Amino acid sequence: MKIRHAAAMALALFSLTACGNKVVPNASVKVESGEALPESFATVSGSSTSAAKNNKTKTTTTAAASETADEKKETTTKKADPPADLVLTGREQVEVYQEISLDSFITDKNVELKDPGFLLDTSGLGEHKVDVAYISDGNEFTKELTYNVADTTPPLIINEGWDTRHVLGTAFDLNNYIGYGDNYDKTPSMSYTGDIDPNTAGNYPLHVTVADSSGNTSEFDVNIMVLNEVIDEPDTNPRVNFKDFVKKYDSGSEKFGIDVSTWQGDIDFEAVKKAGCQFVIMRIGVWYNTYGEVKMDDWYQSNIEKAQAAGLEVGVYFYTTDNTPEGITEHCKWIADALDGRKLDYPVAFDWEEWTTFQEFGMSLHDLNELYRLFKSEMESYGYTAMLYSSRNLLRTIWDDKSKAIAPVWLAHFTDETDYEGVYDIWQASCYGNIDGIAGDVDMNIQYR
Repeated sequence: MKIRHAAAMALALFSLTACGNKVVPNASVKVESGEALPESFATVSGSSTSAAKNNKTKTTTTAAASETADEKKETTTKKADPPADLVLTGREQVEVYQEISLDSFITDKNVELKDPGFLLDTSGLGEHKVDVAYISDGNEFTKELTYNVADTTPPLIINEGWDTRHVLGTAFDLNNYIGYGDNYDKTPSMSYTGDIDPNTAGNYPLHVTVADSSGNTSEFDVNIMVLNEVIDEPDTNPRVNFKDFVKKYDSGSEKFGIDVSTWQGDIDFEAVKKAGCQFVIMRIGVWYNTYGEVKMDDWYQSNIEKAQAAGLEVGVYFYTTDNTPEGITEHCKWIADALDGRKLDYPVAFDWEEWTTFQEFGMSLHDLNELYRLFKSEMESYGYTAMLYSSRNLLRTIWDDKSKAIAPVWLAHFTDETDYEGVYDIWQASCYGNIDGIAGDVDMNIQYR
């Protein structure tokens, strides 16, 4: 095979040297194919030739040029054959929504991939085809490969029953006490075994199964407590003073701040600044799926103006239960209009955290990630950057690698030392902080420069 290609290359090189303008041996005059030679060029050894001989010379040269042109045409139109010993095979199956490049998809090859970083289409289940461009002996070819896109990931149980106290005599729906979602299926099904009587007080153990449309299942046990009255548990969480918080974590390369909303009420930001706070991230607005429109946080205007006047760095976050691209687009515009060109020191944080009954929103986990990425893109179109806010567990399970890589991450993990292994820019370490200028609890954050 290599010998045949070498011969072909040699023929190609010979043809290239023989095409275009033609040069008669022992002469310095170029002649175009089919063009009559000038009479001076027909003189041989200083003697005159007859008209017949002159015409013969011209005819011979023209014929040779035409033959060479035909050889050139044949050479340039002939295509190289794909290698007979080609090895180019790929995986038989890939996971739905998996970001997989050709380089990772191909399992065996003896040629060079032209575009190894090309991403396969994994957006839908079933058989897919891809034309793989490859290079062999300097020539480019393509081969069509077939692969199957499948969903083999079981549904995610987000909430196994954070609070399973049910009031005696009220209608029972298990969907009010557990939360689940699927990477692909927007509406996974839930069933359970076990009996429960909502009109009789007691404990009712149930075995729950959540299944997606591909047949994947997740199972767990939950105990429902039917009570005469549901009484809130007393709050015994220790409070942390902001100055002590700074002292504990300050190594000289961090910034320390708080995040606030209408729950903190009227804030004295001058006192907040004197307490050692360097930045504040405030809620700008909130939208629930039960709202007709976005509601601006009651204290946003006061907070942003007073915080900047006190010399604090500022950022905003948007609390939402958006489940459609149209909603995201509309609400990003609302945010931009509310900011009205105001300069921010931090990105606009995307705060989606209605996990208790995630299934009610009718979207897959992939859909949610796509909505966040759309949020980022839309905010950038208005001249602002974005940031993802979420807890440690949900950053591990809900948010995919792409979402966590495209913008800063604001980690929520209420603990003395976080064991979150991913990259994050801000750590919300406590929701039980106390600081001068605020009556009651406040979230405390560390920003890593």
